[in-house]
Amino acid sequence: MRRGAISREAILKAVAEYDELGRDEFLSRYGYKRATGYLLLHEDREYDSKAIAGVAHKFDQGRALRPDELVGGRSHAARWLAQLGFLIRAKRSPDWTRDEIILACDLSAANGWKRLEYDDPRVIELSELLQTMPIHPEELRNELFRNPNGVARKTVDITCRHPDYPGKPTNGNALDIEVMNDFLARPAEMAEVARHIRRGLVTGEFEDLAPEVEEEDEYSAPEGRLLLRRHRTRERDKGLRKKKIDAALRQGHRLACEACGFDFEEVYGDRGSGYIECHHIVPLHEAGEGRTRLSDLALICANCHRMIHRRAPWPTPKELRGLVQSRRNTRAHIPSQHTAETVEPAAGPS
Repeated sequence: MRRGAISREAILKAVAEYDELGRDEFLSRYGYKRATGYLLLHEDREYDSKAIAGVAHKFDQGRALRPDELVGGRSHAARWLAQLGFLIRAKRSPDWTRDEIILACDLSAANGWKRLEYDDPRVIELSELLQTMPIHPEELRNELFRNPNGVARKTVDITCRHPDYPGKPTNGNALDIEVMNDFLARPAEMAEVARHIRRGLVTGEFEDLAPEVEEEDEYSAPEGRLLLRRHRTRERDKGLRKKKIDAALRQGHRLACEACGFDFEEVYGDRGSGYIECHHIVPLHEAGEGRTRLSDLALICANCHRMIHRRAPWPTPKELRGLVQSRRNTRAHIPSQHTAETVEPAAGPS
């Protein structure tokens, strides 16, 4: 038996059994509790998504899954159902992302780190803006999704964590505090980040950027997910990459990683000839409007590229080169055929 191999037909059979037994009897028979996070919507009726997925398993695999074998959220049961074309609705609004908290912090800062009320025009405007943010899928957006009450509440969660707040803080989350501290430490920079996120939402710029959920889970950017998508899209611009490579070759440089010195052609021969990745070294919140210059780009290998993006704050290729060289000096077994000292900066401004 392979857990997880359920079909649409099996789900419909589980739905039919649910209708026949009734909700309470169905849940009791298989040991499930009422759904607290996600509901399956089918023919104008609501069903407990986790229980339906678990019971559907028996029609394809011979036995129903126990509740402890299945997670009810989007990482498991709800995702199975959605992948098979069923509509899933969230019973509660999804957790706030860093992008959303940045905008809420920006508003709180503009208000002197004091709470705002639900009927404040600025709260209403932010509520409408957050509802256009292309991060949370439609099935997670219930009727209360980022409404003015929720936005006002978030400003309370943020402002009551301010160092000057005299009262008892609410039960916010660690991300609220993290983003607020970023605003306190770098107010001008974070205000600029918020401005770029707002502009992208107002112009619809982010709508055309692919989500790339799995990759973004492995990357970290203090400016949030939306600016990271734009950054990654620019790095994949084949035209810019070709211009950067051509400029490096015209100046007599080899196509070696500016961080570790790896040369694809030297290692892989013809298969690696002319290949290297391109990294946009300009901070995300500065890489908004305007033309990308070749001096904004660095030629690096895939490994170093991933290490730069892996955790914020991102090191520059020069900083990563220093780390690589330091490790080579202390760990004799780390290969060093292409030392960082041999790498010359590639290409100047266009």
